[in-house]
Amino acid sequence: MTEGWFNEDYWTLCDDENEAAQVTALYGVADYLPGYLIVGLKGWDDFILCNRDSQYFTVPTVPLHEQYLEPFQFPAAPMRLEADKKLAGKIKWYVTPIIFDGDPQAEENMVWLAQDKHAEFVRWWNELYRQEDAKRKKG
Repeated sequence: MTEGWFNEDYWTLCDDENEAAQVTALYGVADYLPGYLIVGLKGWDDFILCNRDSQYFTVPTVPLHEQYLEPFQFPAAPMRLEADKKLAGKIKWYVTPIIFDGDPQAEENMVWLAQDKHAEFVRWWNELYRQEDAKRKKG
């Protein structure tokens, strides 16, 4: 993974298709958005996905749901990511995700996680979202 600042956003990008496949499996994306690969993370909150037609999209880490897919284009200018040793290998995470009314401004709602722990929380909260969504649809 290559990571660093570009303009105002922190980017984490997969280095190749094999790494993208590994990251996609780690996060369980096929359970929520079959046919998409994670190619990166933009600003910690949004995955950058690629579909089978080589089209790019962003989607919040929670919820990984088709209705939240947004078309995405990488910047036209060459991206030279500026490394930040303080943030290397860390991903910002909202203890209570925004979709569950977590406050993105509250310091106590933010922690820094390693990727494996981030993936664990992403999967857990997405499963909770799926369960809550099913309840809403039933009644």
